[in-house]
Amino acid sequence: SPQARRGFFLAAPDLLDPKSAAQNSKPRLSFSTKPTVLASRVESDTTINVMKWKTVSTIFLVVVLYLIIGATVFKTLEQPHEISQRTTIVIQKQTFISQHSCVNSTELDELIQQIVAAINAGIIPLGNTSNQISHWDLGSSFFFAGTVITTIGFGNISPRTEGGKIFCIIYALLGIPLFGFLLAGVGDQLGTIFGKGIAKVEDTFIKWNVSQTKIRIISTIIFILFGCVLFVALPAIIFKHIEGWSALDAIYFVVITLTTIGFGDYVAGGSDIEYLDFYKPVVWFWILVGLAYFAAVLSMIGDWLRVISKKTKEEVRDFRSGSSEWTVKIYAKKKKKKKKLSVEIY
Repeated sequence: SPQARRGFFLAAPDLLDPKSAAQNSKPRLSFSTKPTVLASRVESDTTINVMKWKTVSTIFLVVVLYLIIGATVFKTLEQPHEISQRTTIVIQKQTFISQHSCVNSTELDELIQQIVAAINAGIIPLGNTSNQISHWDLGSSFFFAGTVITTIGFGNISPRTEGGKIFCIIYALLGIPLFGFLLAGVGDQLGTIFGKGIAKVEDTFIKWNVSQTKIRIISTIIFILFGCVLFVALPAIIFKHIEGWSALDAIYFVVITLTTIGFGDYVAGGSDIEYLDFYKPVVWFWILVGLAYFAAVLSMIGDWLRVISKKTKEEVRDFRSGSSEWTVKIYAKKKKKKKKLSVEIY
């Protein structure tokens, strides 16, 4: 959630700036949602740094290049599989029609369309469908409502009635901001818990006379590793066991979910196996805390990039300044030497 990412701040610049790190011996994990009050328009103009159009254009070109690279890789990896699947289904249809002369291709296509519509509605038409668990029972509906306000939107089930669609629009418009406040609050508490733990670790390193910059880097690595184990690795193991997925599929689902991408190809509780009544609500609460953690990590990466960009500009500025001073000195020496030589000749 963009609101959560704005409110969810991790003081990463200290990791790259020894000067600011020297002033702070404790970890600064802050997830405050308090707005900044600007005293006046003049003050706001001096305190707010607006990104220049040149910088925005450069970042835009980098993102477009990144998209082109991603599109090329996905095309290379996935298109051959798509072509193979299309060829296989065409052969299977022709084989089925040839073996069952009472069925023509039009009737078969109509049946396939009905099957596709059933799958899109969340129904898997295998076996006796009357015995399948409803995708709109209370637990499943709770999970669906949770995916709406978290903006994940898996897409495995969605409203099909006009009333459901209208209610979903209103529900999302009201629920997404409400969830943003909740996510910021959970992140605040999560930051406090992690901050206390990391403070003890940093106190230990301070006693060993480790530099502030190294302490910041080590504490951040610990934060990331501990969070990955708690919110990625452990849930992936649980999903692998309950859902019967492979390890790769479980990790794929966890990352796709916590980054709010939510393709919907893998959904916890989306199979036709018998789940416990509290399984899907528990999964949603995991999503809540996991989103808070991922928002912190994404905010920290953004802070790192801003600090690196700032340091690069300072280094370029210092280099240009040094080059100018060097040029002036060389010119002055040449001028002095030329003047001395002319005096001697005279």
